Amino acid sequence: MAIETQKIFAEGQDVMIRGATGSRPRRAITAAALAVSAMLVTACGNSQLTTGSIPDDYRTRHPIVLAEGEYTLDVPVAPGDVRLSSGMKDTVRGFAQNFTASPAGVVRMQVPYGSYNAAAAQHLAGDIRRTLADAGIKPHKILMTSYAASPNGDAAPIRLAFATTKAMTSPCGEWPADLSNDTFGNRNWYNFGCASQNNLAAQIANPTDLIAPRGMTPIDATQRAKVISDYRTGGTSSDQ
Repeated sequence: MAIETQKIFAEGQDVMIRGATGSRPRRAITAAALAVSAMLVTACGNSQLTTGSIPDDYRTRHPIVLAEGEYTLDVPVAPGDVRLSSGMKDTVRGFAQNFTASPAGVVRMQVPYGSYNAAAAQHLAGDIRRTLADAGIKPHKILMTSYAASPNGDAAPIRLAFATTKAMTSPCGEWPADLSNDTFGNRNWYNFGCASQNNLAAQIANPTDLIAPRGMTPIDATQRAKVISDYRTGGTSSDQ
């Protein structure tokens, strides 16, 4: 832009020098050259570069919602197992804690039959039932069912499940558009952020916290009075 402006100014000066005789046509050409120069300078001063914002948001494509879902736990069973291991008992107790913290009514225990580990699964089912009862689940809330398993392949597990309201989002792995054909819009792809939203939904202990905050628990008046007394007398928190 600056080079073109200098060129027009030079041409205008040349016309003025060659038109010193005062002829009207040459004066008109000079005036036109100066007018064009002024227009170019104004255009250069008003030019702006704007960058378009990214309108899409992964939180709107993969929103976390409350819906009826199922919590499950598959307990592996080997053909020679006769009891639950200590680690698996802790896992079953954790499942029981999630159940007692939820508003669900019953726990379904699905035991395989027809598989080569069916006998061991039937034996371990009683051990799992006792572990759930020791964790605070009443026996009438444990519903035992069976499912047909293939005699070939991997060992069929014992599945524990209960249905309740949970935080969830859409499944990941959807690619409705070709990434190589949509690179000029500077927008993230459809599956972007889906895994993060699923992980965040899985970490929510109480899904109702997404609806409204919980009520505040009563204050500990004794502890509050002690803290205030220590502050006034110059005591430290280590004395509490």
